[in-house]
Amino acid sequence: MTQAEIKLCSLLLREHFGEIVEKIGTYLIRTGTQPLRMIVNDTGLLLDQVKKALCVLIQHNLVTYQLQKRGFVEYEAQCKRVLRILRYPRYIYTAKTLYNDTGELIVEELLLNGKMTMSAVVRKVADRLTETMEDGKTMDYADVSNTFVRLADTHFVQRCPLVPETPKTPDAPPPPAPTLVINEKDMYVVPRLNLIGKGKRRRSCDEEENGEHKAKKQKQDVESSEPLPDDGIYWQVNIDRFHQHFRDQGIVSAVANRMDQTSSEIVRTMLRMSEVTTSSSAPYTQPLSSNEIFRSLPAGYNIGKQVLDQYLTLLADDPLEFVGKSGDSGGGMYTVKRRFEDFLTLSRFHPLISFPLPPRFGSRCARIFRLLLRKKHLEQKQVEDFAMIPAKEAKDMLYKMLSENFVSLQEIPKTPDHAPSRTFYLYTVNILSSARMLLHRCYKSVANLIERRQYETKENKRLLEKSQRVEAILASMQATGAEDAQLQEIEEMITVPERQQLENLKRNVNK
Repeated sequence: MTQAEIKLCSLLLREHFGEIVEKIGTYLIRTGTQPLRMIVNDTGLLLDQVKKALCVLIQHNLVTYQLQKRGFVEYEAQCKRVLRILRYPRYIYTAKTLYNDTGELIVEELLLNGKMTMSAVVRKVADRLTETMEDGKTMDYADVSNTFVRLADTHFVQRCPLVPETPKTPDAPPPPAPTLVINEKDMYVVPRLNLIGKGKRRRSCDEEENGEHKAKKQKQDVESSEPLPDDGIYWQVNIDRFHQHFRDQGIVSAVANRMDQTSSEIVRTMLRMSEVTTSSSAPYTQPLSSNEIFRSLPAGYNIGKQVLDQYLTLLADDPLEFVGKSGDSGGGMYTVKRRFEDFLTLSRFHPLISFPLPPRFGSRCARIFRLLLRKKHLEQKQVEDFAMIPAKEAKDMLYKMLSENFVSLQEIPKTPDHAPSRTFYLYTVNILSSARMLLHRCYKSVANLIERRQYETKENKRLLEKSQRVEAILASMQATGAEDAQLQEIEEMITVPERQQLENLKRNVNK
């Protein structure tokens, strides 16, 4: 773990869960696996606070626990999982794109709460959607339930591991920590729920204060206290499935850029056919026959069987091997290669190398970088000749990029003594190393942005509180039907310079 990653994890935990959870999470990230006793001693927090914070972290899959042979439980922070908080908006937006507003709210609720039962998610989402509808319209539980089933069928949500049912013996003591298990066949099986009802709107304050309404509410709470059919079956967001979707989209875009739109549509169809049947970590999709691919193509896409076979042959013969041929049955068996780390990483590099990289780099450095990507290994003299850059400038640019880890230097000695005069010095680009360096810079930049936003908010705390008070007064006066002159007088409580300062603050925070 780098310091930039630890710092960013700390800031994310503080922003989303508060200081106590942040302190324990950062401690576990820095020290590794620790038992409860060590966490309490080293953090200086109360035992009850530590337990509650660990519950929150475990609920959101940010900490895992493991029972040791000696009988005590150790807790370990999942730093990579904490950093995934940055991608939550992208997960939610993807769900909205694929499954409309209902899917968006389902994924959002699961991310906000970590783990929830299906019935609780359906009711919460139905209530939220009902509040956004016009008066008289409500959201049916069945519609939300159907969207939840579709998310489970496509593996975007999955069941959480459960405690296995074991016969209880009166003499045997309970284990220090439960062992959670899950059958892979049951991970996406949705329980049969007969959820009948519609979303409810929030009651007004007057209705809440009514004693008769309170009595009815208590009676409903007693009636609804009976266990639901899915009690104990919790669901969570399958983050790996979202990452698989992002990677598949990257492959489709890469095929479209390298060949044409028809090829990308064929690859998209193949990926969609195998998105559920193939593991997200598998290097290749399951073999698909040409006849199956032809039947699964979109209805409006007029591609004949002969044209499809020609496209599949072109994709299989491409040097990048987007599609591989694994047999001849069924008109030919084809798979899509999913391990495209180098190619997809290069597609992220191109926007960077097309413009000046850091301020000390320029278009000529980008030219050298692209040249090394194409030629793989070059000596300094070859770089000068191929890039058509003077020797002094090329040498300076290569050394600058070498110091920033954009390029690397490989020594190939002719003799065992590694004498400089008898050694080849080849410049090359280590794609994964450069990608890790850029990722580290991104983490550092995000941490700096969060700190700057917190600083700006703290410096203008008094002005923000004044603005909130004025807005609250305006809202209450508008509700009581105040005149425009009175409202204007209240608005003038914030002076013109203060209003400009607020606009600058909002603009900086939005950045």
